[in-house]
Amino acid sequence: MKKYRNIFIALAGTMTLAAGCGLKEPEFDACGQVNATEVTVSAESGGRIVWLEVEEGDRFGKGELVGQIDSVQVWLQMEELVRRKESTMVKLVDIDCQMKSQYARMENLESELERSRSLLAKDAGTRKQVDDLESEISVLEGQIAAAEQNYRQTNESVRAEIATIDVQIAQMEDKLKKCRITAPVAGTVLEKYAEEGEMVTSGRQLFKIADMENVHVRAYFTSAQLAGLHQGDKVKVIPDDGTPEPPVYEGVVTWISDEAEFTPKNIQTRDERADLVYAVKIALRNDGRLRLGMYAYVRI
Repeated sequence: MKKYRNIFIALAGTMTLAAGCGLKEPEFDACGQVNATEVTVSAESGGRIVWLEVEEGDRFGKGELVGQIDSVQVWLQMEELVRRKESTMVKLVDIDCQMKSQYARMENLESELERSRSLLAKDAGTRKQVDDLESEISVLEGQIAAAEQNYRQTNESVRAEIATIDVQIAQMEDKLKKCRITAPVAGTVLEKYAEEGEMVTSGRQLFKIADMENVHVRAYFTSAQLAGLHQGDKVKVIPDDGTPEPPVYEGVVTWISDEAEFTPKNIQTRDERADLVYAVKIALRNDGRLRLGMYAYVRI
């Protein structure tokens, strides 16, 4: 019996010591949780994942290439369009080159007409020569105009065909781009949903990434507390990290809700009688010690 009494006394002493050294809930004006802007990256194209160098905990910069979906067929289709465009461009007519002989003939006729008019003025030529040359020039002008119009219409049709091919090439380039898997934001990979070699469809989730350097606390304040709180104000944020002396961070109020809501079940308020509270977003820099979902206390 004495033995059990000693054990009981020892346990009681341990519990008393733990209570004496235990964590004290700090004085606070509001309570919330640490969150970050999370982005779920999905496949923009269907096919087999050729490679995907993503693991949970990896950090990537914005736009960094992290994987590739098979794009061989898309590339071949684009190459076919490029060749088709090249063959279509050959159909374009060089109007000046095609009309060069007719332009030269027109110059000769105009020179002869000028000479004939000069001779007629000196009574050394006949009116018929002048009339014949004027008639021939008029006919040639009509032929040149008709030929030029025909060539222009041909070129317009060819250019329209080339423009259509350019649109198709742009579509293929966009499809090729969507076969590349990149990090949409700078951050840390939280979860991975696909593996290299898997067949995926467009829209299939691949991984989740979040900016862990810039996090925020969504805290809840009563209407009375909001009277002295404004967007842009600086507040103190104390995370509940399980240590006797948690660090104190400086946060900035970036958003205040316009509508009241019932106090979330997992959130404490300074006024336990408060039923309606307002959500407030507080941004702060993470030095590596803050974790998503960690409780944090806010002091104004």
